[in-house]
Amino acid sequence: MRKLGMANWITLIRMTFIPVFLVVLLGQYAEDWSDWRPWLAAAVFTVLAATDAVDGYVARSRNEVTTFGKFIDPLADKLLVTAALVGLVQLGSLDGWVAIVIIGRELVVSGLRMVAVAEGVVIAASPWGKVKTVFQVVAVVMFILKNARVFAAYAGAFAVASWTVMIIALILTVWSAADYFYHAREVIAGPWSGDRTSETDEADS
Repeated sequence: MRKLGMANWITLIRMTFIPVFLVVLLGQYAEDWSDWRPWLAAAVFTVLAATDAVDGYVARSRNEVTTFGKFIDPLADKLLVTAALVGLVQLGSLDGWVAIVIIGRELVVSGLRMVAVAEGVVIAASPWGKVKTVFQVVAVVMFILKNARVFAAYAGAFAVASWTVMIIALILTVWSAADYFYHAREVIAGPWSGDRTSETDEADS
């Protein structure tokens, strides 16, 4: 039985710390600690997001690139961003439609990726996807810090900056999805595994 590998362990640890991030983001604190909540949440989120590059580097440097790793690594990233978006919506810091667009994109693209794998087609990762992730992470951090007391004097300017980065992230989210669908157009067009026409003909006869 093949060992799980250090890179996969890093990814799994990142996933197990997502609930910790949510507790920090949404937890109730004593008055003395309430001012630190956004900073702690932003720090935990940033560290977890940064480990994506760490496990990727470890996997390549140690020759530990596995099928399981290819599946679990992007899943961990999506869970982290999803948790952050849902948490921000619950706090009232972010509109729900923003979370729906980003999460919906990830679900649709993940579904298309599963179809492509079933057809034996490998679709290379788009650089737009990487840029999209970077802007999503920066936007989430800015929205977490948006209500920090230290920025109270600049609340309006910081809110505009936060939404500007988030809008760029949304544009890249939609664009990267369109780019992915373009490169997967042959998978979308078919033929899919199994002869559906023959099955229908047999059922009718």
